[in-house]
Amino acid sequence: MIFSSLLFLSIFLVAVLALYYIIPNRTYRNIVLCIASLFFYAWGEPVCVILMIFSILMNYTAGLVMGRCRRRGSKGGARAALIIAVFFNLLMLGVFKYTPLVFDTLKSFIPSLQNTPAPIAKDILYKSLGGLIPALKNFRVGTENMLPIGISFYTFQAMSYVIDVYRGDTRVQKNPMLFGTYVALFPQLIAGPIVRYKDIEDQLMGRRESVTQFASGVKLFTVGLAKKILIANQVALLWNGLRGDFTSNGAIASWVGMIAYTMQIYFDFSGYSDMAIGLGRMFGFEFLKNFDYPYISKSATEFWRRWHISLGVWFRDYVYIPLGGNRKGLPRQILNLSIVWALTGLWHGASWNFVLWGLWHGFFVVMEKLFLGKWLKKWPGFLRSLYAFFIAAFGWMLFDFTDLPQLFGFIGSMFGAGSGGLVSHDALTLILSFLPLLIAACVASTPLFANLRHKLDGKKWAEWLDIGLVLIALVFCLASLVASGYNPFIYFRF
Repeated sequence: MIFSSLLFLSIFLVAVLALYYIIPNRTYRNIVLCIASLFFYAWGEPVCVILMIFSILMNYTAGLVMGRCRRRGSKGGARAALIIAVFFNLLMLGVFKYTPLVFDTLKSFIPSLQNTPAPIAKDILYKSLGGLIPALKNFRVGTENMLPIGISFYTFQAMSYVIDVYRGDTRVQKNPMLFGTYVALFPQLIAGPIVRYKDIEDQLMGRRESVTQFASGVKLFTVGLAKKILIANQVALLWNGLRGDFTSNGAIASWVGMIAYTMQIYFDFSGYSDMAIGLGRMFGFEFLKNFDYPYISKSATEFWRRWHISLGVWFRDYVYIPLGGNRKGLPRQILNLSIVWALTGLWHGASWNFVLWGLWHGFFVVMEKLFLGKWLKKWPGFLRSLYAFFIAAFGWMLFDFTDLPQLFGFIGSMFGAGSGGLVSHDALTLILSFLPLLIAACVASTPLFANLRHKLDGKKWAEWLDIGLVLIALVFCLASLVASGYNPFIYFRF
């Protein structure tokens, strides 16, 4: 387990900020960030930090080799270095994240594996990496904490670096400490956004911190914290209550539950992204926006331009376009999109429901490319928004239920297959108690408040209002953290 929220806010963050700003030299500040980031990760996963260090050194070395080969005019050598680096990145991700899925799937087709204890079989694969990373030889996978936290995020970041170096889109980083800072940077290490090296290359050594930027970071961090603590965590109580006994809650309860989870996952993940971007600003970094009010989208395609923007851009630049994009005819474009969406789903977790979730979105994106997009333009704006919201919300049910029979059971309950009729008395009582919060969450997921605040730009009293609201939100968040303890983010498992 990583730092508890209170420990992070009251000790770790305060200490790192103080040490960072006491030191005037840029180089030493980056050393502080690098060491602090590795310590942050090692606090809960002392073994897995070895895996991260291996990833840093391996990708750093690959970049150096490609740079040297490029100077010597050896395209073959650079290509070989790229292939080796990508292979080891995918190998680590595959072994540490997808071994359970592969093994459990093989058990369905190979009867002799049925009686093989899964942890033993999986440990064999882990020990195959132990030859390269000795500290991992004793790493056991028979626990629920088998997945190194954030491995999907930092692996994709590292791969973007070596690919960009090979393409000539970015310079080789010759300082291992700076490269380590990029990969392990703790503000966005655990759950993104996925920061590409070329986007912060100049900031690593050339950023200039300011009071205005720091204040902006504190404000955005607090907004993200409030999204998580005051909205996502509270809406989760409604979703968990309705999810637990969906067979007897009634159809209406299941639909309300779907909306509740839709709000929970948005405020949970966008809250973390806001916190990461805000923390980055406190240290002088500017990370790109990761969410842009996705629930106001009017198509599935638009939804994915607004949701988890950094992941969508990554798959576009490093998978979709290299596969040919839309340059090789419509059939090939549909195939490319299908591959991208299957991989997008698989990236989120080692379970077939995630693949279904990715293909669900991919299906509508392809249909909009073929003919549905033209029809949508003729629909009233409200219907288009309702269509896009339903695709996203129903998709989250595929996302949340890793047990497929349970997933299909919940879907059935949405259409009256359960025993609760329209809505049971207990479910109705629970819904009514959370209804004001759910309505507020739905409104807050739109740009309504942001647009109202934008109209007040330049007014002195509005700035003081911002400060007051931030302080109030921070007090409520800290009070909630004291009462509730550990508050994991949904995307920590990816």
